[in-house]
Amino acid sequence: MSDDIRRNMALFPIGIVMKLTDLSARQIRYYEQHELVKPARTDGNQRLYSFIDVQRLLEIKELIEKGVNIAGIKQVLLPVGNDEAEQTVINEQSVAKRKELTDHQLHKMLKQQLLGAQRPGQVSLIQGELSRFYTR
Repeated sequence: MSDDIRRNMALFPIGIVMKLTDLSARQIRYYEQHELVKPARTDGNQRLYSFIDVQRLLEIKELIEKGVNIAGIKQVLLPVGNDEAEQTVINEQSVAKRKELTDHQLHKMLKQQLLGAQRPGQVSLIQGELSRFYTR
């Protein structure tokens, strides 16, 4: 499985995303309404977020903290379009993976993704924001 597919797998419910990003459910839904993030939906209409969605929400949070409004954020972060590389997907693999993972395991998986995905000497926005949740 390629890294892009893995990062786009719909795994995280809104509750975990709220804890990881320190955003409220209302804020997350507001950013979705403005098409800044586009989570996948289950058959029961539950939102499921990918690693990329979490990273995008942290980028939005940082821009808001710097005083950038929604229009400015839309200019900085191009809205998620219909490009498959950017969309969160629900497929058989992500459904099976989600059923077998606990919240603790999802946190561990996110930590591994954050710590292992960077090239030496690089620190991403998401890694900097989420570092407070994990100790090495």
